[in-house]
Amino acid sequence: MSTDYRHIRLEIAEGIATLTIDRPSVKNALNLETVEECHQALQRLVVDDSIGALIVTGAGESSFVSGADINDIRARDRADGLAAINSSLFASIERFPHPTIAAINGYALGGGCELALACDIRVAADTAKFGQPELGLGIIPGAGATQRLPRVVGMGWAKHLILTGDIIDAKQALEIGLVTAIIPASQLQTRARELAKRILRQGPLAARLAKLALNASARVDLDSGLLIETLAQTICYDSKDKLEGTTAFLEKRKPKFTGT
Repeated sequence: MSTDYRHIRLEIAEGIATLTIDRPSVKNALNLETVEECHQALQRLVVDDSIGALIVTGAGESSFVSGADINDIRARDRADGLAAINSSLFASIERFPHPTIAAINGYALGGGCELALACDIRVAADTAKFGQPELGLGIIPGAGATQRLPRVVGMGWAKHLILTGDIIDAKQALEIGLVTAIIPASQLQTRARELAKRILRQGPLAARLAKLALNASARVDLDSGLLIETLAQTICYDSKDKLEGTTAFLEKRKPKFTGT
């Protein structure tokens, strides 16, 4: 299933949604219209019960998302800053109820790197490049990098990347934990779908609750996080999926989960 937009593509097949930023003439840079189309796509996917995972990627072979459109940035004022235009989109991706995978097929700079950081899992083509060059434009990363990047790679590397504007390759991104796998560019989309299918084989209710608890771990103290984990597990214990999963294990067959 496919839905037409102007700056993105949304495809749904086999329980996997693929959201592709499709502005190759500007290296898939994000502008206001693209952000709004992404919001629309996410709103549609949230209410689609057939969806179990989301892949986010960029059109073409050279860019995932090269950042925010510089013309847009140049025109933005304080009111736009307070509106948190890109940040609100990335927060929606982070809160998306199902697991998300960033399939990073090229340059992921500025807002592109921040978009990847908002996803649960990041896999990169061997041609991918990462960086936060905002300081060179007289601004700071304002869509999550000052908060999510330290949580992913540690404060030392986050400060290095943001304060220097250095661009790193996929190998270094793997070494510092920014991505979990490097894949030949020609195989990236196929391997990302294989990863999504592995997620779909897990209990869908458990996957949603595990993501909720994991996201909370970066925001609350340990005791509160453990309480959230306990409550999530309590819901799992009372679910049909738990009964099916444990029964299937004992009967040595594949489980047939329903997400309930």
